[in-house]
Amino acid sequence: MNTNLSEIENRLWSAADELRANSRLRASEYSTPVLGLIFLRYADYKFTQAEQEISNEASSSRRRRTDPRTQYQARGIFYVPEEARFQYLLNLPESENIGQAITDAMKAIEAENPQVDGVLPKTYNRLEKNTLLELLRIMEQIPMDIEGDAFGKVYEYFLGNFAMSEGQRGGEFFTPTSLVKLIVEILQPFHGRIFDPACGSGGMFVQSAEFIHNHRQNGNQGDISLYGIERVAETIRLCKMNLAVHGV
Repeated sequence: MNTNLSEIENRLWSAADELRANSRLRASEYSTPVLGLIFLRYADYKFTQAEQEISNEASSSRRRRTDPRTQYQARGIFYVPEEARFQYLLNLPESENIGQAITDAMKAIEAENPQVDGVLPKTYNRLEKNTLLELLRIMEQIPMDIEGDAFGKVYEYFLGNFAMSEGQRGGEFFTPTSLVKLIVEILQPFHGRIFDPACGSGGMFVQSAEFIHNHRQNGNQGDISLYGIERVAETIRLCKMNLAVHGV
């Protein structure tokens, strides 16, 4: 699975980076919209799964149906309205304003899910229509049958590559995953509060949650509360999207 995912990450990144190289965009202008589309693909995937489960439950039960939004929230799933569904955007005619449609999709998800209010990117009108259409097709290539935290890994992989392409500035929002994992292994955050006074894109939080998950089979279970400080608003949004696609 890891080899397969690595191949997928490399293929997706190569396609997305080649697209950026052919545009007039700097990495900093390109990265956040791309990461937003990975989030959108993730939210749509989880929503589709939950939608099928809820439909099956409704057909096998005579209980009074509740507000569907409540049912998704109870599962910890983002509610994705029709105009924000990935296939809806992918199937829009090329005559449509694709940038505005994706921006409206992000606004619609925020309106339904207060936990990401003000977090998702809304700058898609700055990208050319052909670039956006190709990005949607690239993200469609993320397979739906990969097990585990595939979307989180893809997001993290893109985040790390964007950080490298931005040089010194990239270090302001991304610390290499291998280093963060080492710190977490030393801290052993089985439970309690985790505070990162320069949290960047949230790698410490993601790895702490993964640490607990990996040690549950040994009887070491616990809840953690995450606290972070970050001075750059754009980085805060990257952090919250990062936590979302990792299911944290």
